[in-house]
Amino acid sequence: MRKSLLTLKTIAISMVLSVTAGAQTVILFSDQAPTNGALVLGVFEGGNLGSFGTAIDEASNGGLKHAIASSGFMGRTMNTKVIPAPMGSTYSQIMLVGLGEQGAEMEPLKWQHIGGNAAQKAVIAFDNPPAMVFDVNAQGVANIAYGAKLGNYYFDKYYTKTGRFSSQESLTIVSNNGDDAREIFKAELDPVADAMWYTRDISNEPANIVYPEVFVERWTEHFAGMENVTIKVFDENDLIEMNMGAFYGVGQGSERPPRMMIVEYMGGDAGDNPVLVVGKGITFDTGGISLKNPTNMWNMKFDMSGAASAMGALYAIAGRGAKVNVVGIAALAENMPSANAQRPGDVVTSMSGKTIQIRSTDAEGRLVLADAMYYADTVYNPPFLINMATLTGSARAALGSDYSALFTRHEKLVPGLIEMGKKTGDEVWHMPLNDNHFRAIENNVADVMNSGPSAPGASAGAAFIGEFVREDTNWVHLDIAGIAYSDSPSPTKASPGSRAYGVRLINGYIKEHYERN
Repeated sequence: MRKSLLTLKTIAISMVLSVTAGAQTVILFSDQAPTNGALVLGVFEGGNLGSFGTAIDEASNGGLKHAIASSGFMGRTMNTKVIPAPMGSTYSQIMLVGLGEQGAEMEPLKWQHIGGNAAQKAVIAFDNPPAMVFDVNAQGVANIAYGAKLGNYYFDKYYTKTGRFSSQESLTIVSNNGDDAREIFKAELDPVADAMWYTRDISNEPANIVYPEVFVERWTEHFAGMENVTIKVFDENDLIEMNMGAFYGVGQGSERPPRMMIVEYMGGDAGDNPVLVVGKGITFDTGGISLKNPTNMWNMKFDMSGAASAMGALYAIAGRGAKVNVVGIAALAENMPSANAQRPGDVVTSMSGKTIQIRSTDAEGRLVLADAMYYADTVYNPPFLINMATLTGSARAALGSDYSALFTRHEKLVPGLIEMGKKTGDEVWHMPLNDNHFRAIENNVADVMNSGPSAPGASAGAAFIGEFVREDTNWVHLDIAGIAYSDSPSPTKASPGSRAYGVRLINGYIKEHYERN
């Protein structure tokens, strides 16, 4: 009876707090600028204007160029300034957005930052941003639109004061290259932006709203109707039957049972082994019996960021209709202390047959990944296997919030991931993984232990996961503990919380290295 009452109470709380998530901002393209009201206008260095700006300048007898010069606005990238519209124009205010040197080559990420920054500053200046006019090439416009959509993400669904809302239903981008930009955006960029919105939404939710079963429900809804997608879900009984003792042990202390969600996207050639993306999904991490310090424990809702980004990467790839086979796995559990929780010193048997001594129940992410990774590797025999996990504080201490820590046995994989990290903004830093790290996790009671070695924490954590991946499998582990979430804004992330780190990186890497043309 006690369990039933607790379950009913949990359901009641969830019903009270479950607010419908805001829809993604819709990006509209047009080749016609509005004729009055406020306007956002891209301006090159030196006050150089495109055709739209030139038309305004001519209508005001040179007033726009004079106003720009008088304001001291230099047109440098990432600079914005609101000025009164010049006499003779039909506008009220114009927000100037710096585009840098006219005709200069610009990386897509730079255009994305310009777009995101412009959208955020327009929300601050006007509440409801007016049309944004950019006279640049189609690729530039498409990436500005992409950045504007990412930069306009706000997690404000739980506010009750409407004055705090910043989310926009739509943003309009005006350009002479609007039609071509729309095609590029819809085919390649908007699915990725949607994936990042979904990833941020589910990562930012409190743990009383999103737990393993709800995570599965939400992503199942997102994937509904997508072509070439099949979803499998293993519940706690399945985990026991498959001898996933490491995975099941983490979730056994919670009223909310663990789940393993598998999303198969088969858009490539039949028979091609799929690329595998696996994510740690601890929907809340108290540390279990090895209870964490209460300070900042609230942000342990982000301990499922790896799983959220794994699903986000799959959504981006499937949304683009990519010609490749990819499978995503979310290893989901809630790590709670209770009479049923596993204890330090317990020994569990993994799906691989290897035994594990639990030195710390707070080193739980590597346990769910041990079984999920072994399953991914042996069932699918992937040409490339990558996992993401908010795994260790030592990775965060070493790299801060600038990079994820990259570990691998296969050095040939490193340059491509570093390059893609720079292109997408999801940057990585190569960290050491050697035989000493594998020897350090050997145990005198079981085959291996999940914590306590003398080796560096992040490398030992990577070695533990690698213990359950075959040596000849092309495997990469990303420790995203320092970069999964941040309270600091950026051009492509206005709202505190999830960065959806890894979605762009993995989408781009798979596109470049594994997709058919």
